[in-house]
Amino acid sequence: MDQTRTFQFCGLTFNVGNMISGLIVAAIVLGFVYFCSRKIQMKPTGKQNLLEYMIDFTNGIVKSTMPSGATKDYGLWAFTLFFFILVSNQLGLFLHIEVGGIVYVKSPTADPIVAMSFALMSMLIAQFSSVQKLGYKGHFETYLQPIPYLLPINLMEEFTNFLTLGIRVYGNIFAGELLAGLIAKMAFSHGIATLAISAPLEMAWMAFSVFIGCIQAYVFVTLSCVYVSQKLSIEE
Repeated sequence: MDQTRTFQFCGLTFNVGNMISGLIVAAIVLGFVYFCSRKIQMKPTGKQNLLEYMIDFTNGIVKSTMPSGATKDYGLWAFTLFFFILVSNQLGLFLHIEVGGIVYVKSPTADPIVAMSFALMSMLIAQFSSVQKLGYKGHFETYLQPIPYLLPINLMEEFTNFLTLGIRVYGNIFAGELLAGLIAKMAFSHGIATLAISAPLEMAWMAFSVFIGCIQAYVFVTLSCVYVSQKLSIEE
């Protein structure tokens, strides 16, 4: 694990590296959307086309996993979640700042606290959506389907969904950055010979890591939508 700097505030521990990395990701996402949404036209071109393609892509995830009409309520959430996790997964591949052995900038999702926080947020949205649509009684009944005796298993399923959702993205991104760092160290370990071997290997692994980061963002948002969708109706 990377060494990190932390501080205490109101009894809580804050990770400086995660805060800086998260702010950078938020700035990139906000800047991209702001840049692409200037001078909107009825007939989109260039950067507006790119933004609309991404919105259509995440709306497609919502439409394929949730009841009809859910895009109006969950489209913005899915788009924001996908774009933020996508940039979070890639940040450490292109920008890694380490000073005095302490990491200040890396991929936020390479930290289990950040990844599990995203997973917890998705599960809480699923719970809130269920209560909002079905009421507290109807929400509780979703745990008694198809038969009441399955209540313990349904509760356990909620916990495992939370764990797997966060650990999946964390494990993939952390492992990708760890291997990329090892290849980089190997490149300078024995001069020109290891550099010649490691350079193409590093480029190939970076390309593969970008692909994995995109897939993990897609999987995370898709599963989040599925978990929300499962809470919006009671099985007959």
